[in-house]
Amino acid sequence: MTVIELKGINKIYKKGNEEVRALEDIDLAFEKGKFYAIMGHSGSGKSTLISILGLMNKFDSGDYLLNEKSTKDLKELEASKLRMKEIGFVFQEFYLDEYMTALDNVILPMLINKEIDKQNREKIAIDLLKKFKLEGRESHLPHELSGGEKQRVCIARALANNPSIILADEPTGDLDEENEKMIFDYLKQLSTEGKCVIVVSHSNEVKNYADILIELKSGKLVK
Repeated sequence: MTVIELKGINKIYKKGNEEVRALEDIDLAFEKGKFYAIMGHSGSGKSTLISILGLMNKFDSGDYLLNEKSTKDLKELEASKLRMKEIGFVFQEFYLDEYMTALDNVILPMLINKEIDKQNREKIAIDLLKKFKLEGRESHLPHELSGGEKQRVCIARALANNPSIILADEPTGDLDEENEKMIFDYLKQLSTEGKCVIVVSHSNEVKNYADILIELKSGKLVK
């Protein structure tokens, strides 16, 4: 089932009098149950693409259909609600709240989701941490966790509102080889469970997990 469809997406940045085409005529479709890897050198447009997919950056022309509905004219509040319900984010820098426990970091996205009852939040978070083998780490602060454990907390947090799409931007960039493979294994598992998993990575290891490889060069798709 197609969850995202990009039609002729263009994004231009202006630097003084110069125009930089970050993305040019991008046509892509993403389905549930598949693992997508987006690759390309620095400046290829990867970051711009994933920020548009995450409804964090607007495009200049074309259309982005999410669940067959155009996002072109979304107001910021509407985009925010869609992000909350449909998209989970995993970042290289983790972005965990350093003053909150692993459990509370996973609960955090649920606080603005009125569809999840208050009494169910903790159970959902505990079950997610258990899913990623973090039993006994619930009360630990981020500085008490290893890099691999922090990233697993991030994945659990990304799943808190049960989104259909997981966007991971360089999720293994700061991890050693063992933890890199573990994180890719977990992301692959999520795709087999029906999530649409989209990963931006410089690592060639991601090719071993991807159902579909998307390569960008100077803002264009490499055919």
